[in-house]
Amino acid sequence: MSSKGGGTALSRRNYRLASDTDKPKVTGIVNEKLLSDYLHHVFPASSKHGPASATYRKTLNFQDLGAHLERLLSEDEPAEDGTDQVEGRLGPSTVVLDHTSGFEGLLFVDDDLLGVIGHSNFSSIRATTCAYKGKWVYEVLISSEGLMQIGWCTLNCRFNQEEGVGDTPDSYAYDGNRVRKWNVTTTNYGKSWAAGDIVSCMIDLDEGTITFCLNGQSLGTAFSNIKMGPGVAYFPAISLSFKESVAFNFGSRPLRYPFHFYIICYLPLQDPPTADLIKAHRLLGYMKTVLSTCIDTQEEKLTEKDIGSWQLKGEPTVLVTLAHIFNYFAPLMCKVYLVEDVLMSFLLGILEGGGSVDEHPLIQQLLDLFWLLMEDFEVNECLKQLMMSLLRAYRFSPIIPDLGFQIHYLRLTTAILRHEKSRKYLLSNVITFDVLRSVVFFYIKTPLRVKEAGLEELIPTTWWPTRFDKEGKDEKDLRHETADERMRRRAYERGCQRLKKRIEVVEELQVQILRLMLNNKDKGTGEASRYIFLNKFRKFLQENASNRGNPTVLCPPEYMVCFMHRLITAVRSYWDEGKRKSTGAISSEEAYVPPQLFYNGKVDYFDLQRLGGLLSHLKKTLKDDLATKANIIIDPAEIQATSMDDLDEDEESGAAQRPSGAAAMGGALARPSWLSSPTLGRANRFLSTAAVSLMTPRRPLAPPEKVKVRSLPVEQRTEEDIEGSHGNDGLLLGRPLEEPDQPITEKSLLEILDGIVMMYNLSVHQQLGKMVVVSDDVHEYAVALKDTEEKIARCPGRRPDILEELQKSQKVFAEKLNHLSRRLAWINATIYSKEKMLDVYWLLRVCIRTIEHADNTGSLFAFNPEFYLNVAMNSYSALKNYFSPSNSMDELPGYEDTLTQLAAILAKHFADPRIVGTDIKDSLMQALASYVCYPQSLRAVERIPEEQRVAMMRNLLAPYEQRPWAQTNWILVRLWRGCGFGYRYTRLPHLLKTKPEDANLPSLQKPCPSILLQRHMAELLSQDKDMAASFLNSVLNQLNWAFSEFIGMIQEIQQAAERPERNFVDTRQLKVCATCFDLSVSLLRVLEMTVTLVPEIFLDWNRPSAELLLRRLAQLLNQVLNRVTAERNLFDRVVNLRLPELVSMCHDSASVLLSDPCFQLHSIQHLLGETEASTAGADHKHFSLHAYTDYISAEEEQKVEQMLAFLTEESKQAAATTAPTSEDDLCPICYAHSISAIFKPCSHKSCKACINQHLMNNKDCFFCKATITGVEDYSKPAGS
Repeated sequence: MSSKGGGTALSRRNYRLASDTDKPKVTGIVNEKLLSDYLHHVFPASSKHGPASATYRKTLNFQDLGAHLERLLSEDEPAEDGTDQVEGRLGPSTVVLDHTSGFEGLLFVDDDLLGVIGHSNFSSIRATTCAYKGKWVYEVLISSEGLMQIGWCTLNCRFNQEEGVGDTPDSYAYDGNRVRKWNVTTTNYGKSWAAGDIVSCMIDLDEGTITFCLNGQSLGTAFSNIKMGPGVAYFPAISLSFKESVAFNFGSRPLRYPFHFYIICYLPLQDPPTADLIKAHRLLGYMKTVLSTCIDTQEEKLTEKDIGSWQLKGEPTVLVTLAHIFNYFAPLMCKVYLVEDVLMSFLLGILEGGGSVDEHPLIQQLLDLFWLLMEDFEVNECLKQLMMSLLRAYRFSPIIPDLGFQIHYLRLTTAILRHEKSRKYLLSNVITFDVLRSVVFFYIKTPLRVKEAGLEELIPTTWWPTRFDKEGKDEKDLRHETADERMRRRAYERGCQRLKKRIEVVEELQVQILRLMLNNKDKGTGEASRYIFLNKFRKFLQENASNRGNPTVLCPPEYMVCFMHRLITAVRSYWDEGKRKSTGAISSEEAYVPPQLFYNGKVDYFDLQRLGGLLSHLKKTLKDDLATKANIIIDPAEIQATSMDDLDEDEESGAAQRPSGAAAMGGALARPSWLSSPTLGRANRFLSTAAVSLMTPRRPLAPPEKVKVRSLPVEQRTEEDIEGSHGNDGLLLGRPLEEPDQPITEKSLLEILDGIVMMYNLSVHQQLGKMVVVSDDVHEYAVALKDTEEKIARCPGRRPDILEELQKSQKVFAEKLNHLSRRLAWINATIYSKEKMLDVYWLLRVCIRTIEHADNTGSLFAFNPEFYLNVAMNSYSALKNYFSPSNSMDELPGYEDTLTQLAAILAKHFADPRIVGTDIKDSLMQALASYVCYPQSLRAVERIPEEQRVAMMRNLLAPYEQRPWAQTNWILVRLWRGCGFGYRYTRLPHLLKTKPEDANLPSLQKPCPSILLQRHMAELLSQDKDMAASFLNSVLNQLNWAFSEFIGMIQEIQQAAERPERNFVDTRQLKVCATCFDLSVSLLRVLEMTVTLVPEIFLDWNRPSAELLLRRLAQLLNQVLNRVTAERNLFDRVVNLRLPELVSMCHDSASVLLSDPCFQLHSIQHLLGETEASTAGADHKHFSLHAYTDYISAEEEQKVEQMLAFLTEESKQAAATTAPTSEDDLCPICYAHSISAIFKPCSHKSCKACINQHLMNNKDCFFCKATITGVEDYSKPAGS
């Protein structure tokens, strides 16, 4: 065995072959008597071998030590005749899941055959061993809290995709998801479980009972008088739905909760390794004695010392003694049961005294000893099992008020990872990020049951909002709260602060673990830890990015959130340490990812979409820009070859690499990852009742495109490839001229930062939104409680029955609020705290700066991954919507400047031609639409440079036919809301009251018009006549379509309502109808905005399109008015159907309006409620603008009345002066105007309005379909 570690190198083989002549060399200066005393002290004989006094005992030396130790260890070995075996079981002694015949459905099973994941509707599986008498127990580690039924079944039970354990007569199950027990029928039982809980399943086949426990607490007897007798034996079994996962412990590891009830002992189904346990504990005792004994060669005596101060100094006597111990101890430490029960308990005991991990150097010394005296494969397996046991213990530990269990396990993990050689082995082989086991260490689970978590003691006083405004939002003004409310709130806040401090202890330990993994100074024994971590981290990101459609292989979002926050803290600390050492570098506050990472091929972005499209396409189209701007040359032949290879490989891989069993089910299933396997083993068995096969490993990454730079697959990269060296920029190869030539930070930190941004995009944002539901529940219950209390106050004394029911409701709401407010305190401390908010804000600023730097590179901006823009938009949304009201975005440093920077990005890039992806363009448009709904962010848009504002408005006014227009129109409407006729509402009249959770929706914000942006719009439309004409024509065209569709659907709904038979209107039809209505209203508002701001577009007759636009506007207005004021009261029916009202008024030219044949004065009279008495029923209530005093001011009503009077007078004068017209002289198209235009060359005639409108969309003649080359004025000859 080769020398390992420091000090004296001693192998097991060397000391066992030592001869008498070698003995003085081995024992050094220790004399024979002292050595004998020392060895007898370390290895005392038991009482079976006579008196142990020094007078009678035999001299002991190293030559006899082997036999002596062998004799001591064999004393307590159990007899081999098996008489001590407990009866009552049938099956293999090693109990596992029956993956050969004992399952139904589709399942993934781990390598150790103890972890299982459901992969079909309802899959079932049982164990290999059954029990027919006695008392037995097994544990189930709950990895996901979904639908599962856990318990016992007999061999006769037959399950299918609908029926599982508990659904047949001889099977019994507990379901913590629905909180029920099952045996054909079902009743309420137990408590709800959560991920991280442990369920103990106990069966007493002497008394015929089945009991379940949750985290060591009995849930009571679930079933009694179960079937027993000859031929009846019960197997552990489970049924679970898709993607749910658990792990079983039948006794292969120490039970977390061994049960002894009333002197009744339940035994694990699998016997513990009793003989090995006794031997391991005895050897550990010998080792402790060695560590606590000091040999004083001067005084020739043995002295006791503190075991914690022991150091590996290379003393021959001590080392040879330890080597004898390790000869027996090392093989035992390869077994998971012994590692968990013996070694982990011993190491945890070392740290029990408290203090920092640095105050306990013994663990470092012991690890040195392990590497010195154990074979490589032994120490590797020992460390692996030790780390897996710690991960499992941390993950499935119950939450107690001081988080003692979690802190305990994290401290030991930190101590182990401080040992450099052990850390690098674990990073390379165990804590690997292809199956990212270590993410477990960075998660702090949220307690589902606050009482068991001790939150009642930690937060004895609860509080929730009790005052709400008209919109249902919490009132933030604390001046109105009573003294009692203030006292409760402050007591609650103090409790929350106590909880937060305890959680911060755990978070600090988690950051320490990550800092150890990110250490880049430990290069003495090979590659630094950071670069091992980085390569594994990239593979972890790849697995989560490439398998988003398969939830069984993804790291759960709740784990990803915690991991991201700890990683940000660790990265920023290293970043700022580097800044202090390098004066030219930037601080983490100014962090960004340089643009060259996105196109130089040094960082693999898998197949994630770029802003400009696919990477292969960009390398073809932008190869010249890469060469001139970044000095990166791509061989065109290689690009073409790579593209063809990708096509061929995709076609061949499906046929050649797909296993037959999976092919029958529609394609190979990706290998599930670590978390689906609660045993933390690699799940690679796929079980199906149709086919049983091993999983084919997922196809490896395709090698990067061959560019004329050094580029390697992730797993082959070294420190030099990442950080660079002389003449090599590493990850920053290909710096564009626009990028400043200054150091940023260590390049490895840049790649980790890039990965953090990707993590947020993958699942963190989704989880942040999901956890807000607890806050919404608190709000909802608080409103319900306040409403109930008000009803109690109003309840008449003569109705005690109602009062009793109200008081019951009050009690239920109060209990629920007590529970939710404590749970919310935990969530606010772990997810929505001020520190977490600052992390997300820092990430937002990183993305903004990254986008700005990439934008400066011109065409190379297309290489930027889409997720940077997504994270910028989503992180802003999270800060605004998810972290309030506990934390306000206004308090963030540089908040207004950040808003302005983000506004500039949205304004510039929502119409950026370099961005081609439809989804990202829609996201940008929606983000801008949301941005202009809130006063603060709208002011930020107004603060961006004027040139960018004008460009944004120009893009918004582009013709609607050339692009998706609904969001654009919505933006213009928001800029106008608050300025139009009666346009002061936050929601349309007749709609139901806003729900509290909807109060923050952009569409329900109070009006905040932008006069500045309106002015830009007016200037653009006024100065650019062609753009004004094309914009308004597109608006009118869309409005014609939207309003026609709306009216058509309303008529269908009306007809259905009038049928005598009972009928139901299709919900989808109602939604489409409502959408068309919303579009019509918003388009009308944009028309109103345009007419108000730029009336000269319609009234300046020097504009060639003015007359046509005015006529089209008049036609449209008349169509709207006539439709909604029809004689059959269609508009009233719309109101009665609870559809929003339709109101629009535009300034127009009286003559054009009156000349339109559709114009009717009674339409305007109808809006004012002025209807003929004969048509009005006694009880019928007509629509009237006068009824909407909250929205329409008296001044606006007066204007409508004045307009009606003016039009009435004008119509009378027009009727008096209009000469009768012959029918032959009327336009044959509209029959409303006289013929005034003749077409060339066909000489057909019509009015100017009809032909001008027709020529906008078609150049063919109405009548003969000839191409019209010109239109001339036509006047009727005088003699005709």
